[in-house]
Amino acid sequence: MNEPTRIRLPIRLWAAVAALLLVAPTLVVIPLSFSDRRSFAFPIEGWSLQWYEHFFTDQRWLGSLGTSLGIAVIVGVAATALGTLAAYGLKGLRARFAATAQIAMMLPILVPGIVAAIAIFGMYLRWNLNGSILGVVLAHITLALPFVLIPVSTALRGLDETHARAAAVLGAGPVARFLQVELPILLPGIATGFVFAFVTSLDEVVVAYFLQSPTLRTLPVQMYSSVTVETDPSIAAASTLLLVLSTLIILIPRLVQLVQERRAAHRQGDAE
Repeated sequence: MNEPTRIRLPIRLWAAVAALLLVAPTLVVIPLSFSDRRSFAFPIEGWSLQWYEHFFTDQRWLGSLGTSLGIAVIVGVAATALGTLAAYGLKGLRARFAATAQIAMMLPILVPGIVAAIAIFGMYLRWNLNGSILGVVLAHITLALPFVLIPVSTALRGLDETHARAAAVLGAGPVARFLQVELPILLPGIATGFVFAFVTSLDEVVVAYFLQSPTLRTLPVQMYSSVTVETDPSIAAASTLLLVLSTLIILIPRLVQLVQERRAAHRQGDAE
């Protein structure tokens, strides 16, 4: 065994153990969703699909799922656009002003969720936005912006300015330079920001709980209520669906990127 292998093996084992400790508690909810008992007893004694049937036939669960998905799509698109513009704006500032502005934009992920929820709830009382989809969307965009700003700013730092200057010399305008030169390079960072913004909105519960109304309830809020109010085991099915959906949304872009990298490496190998 050579030196790099002796170093990499313990690191990989440690990473596998850490990943198992982080993921294992979450995976327990999957077998619970197939239990035939109206309880969360583990291990499972009997298997059934009744909680999935209840989830897809109960209007409360379906309505909250549709509300969450609709809000998450709007938040993902809006936060990605605003976060990308903010990253461009920060890039044009002087270093010390850019650092201060970036810290201010990171406050939504630094401030405790309950504090942010109380502050938003107080402001919305004055603006009559409590219990409205617009209010939840605006709050979630605020919370999701840092998760767009980080990957897009990182991608911008790796952008070679000579490409844009070369395009300008060849006669490309600002819009053409952005669409044909910069956007393809920044696209992985922008796509990552959209995924994080979408998942942030889809999983958010604290602010959405404060802003809920009898006609507006997101899936995480419905799940929280099913545990604290009526102990509905359908929450296990909802948790499993949310877990699978969030995992797929995060993994699919990465898998597509890996496939593209392998194809590019294969084409480069054939060319050589």
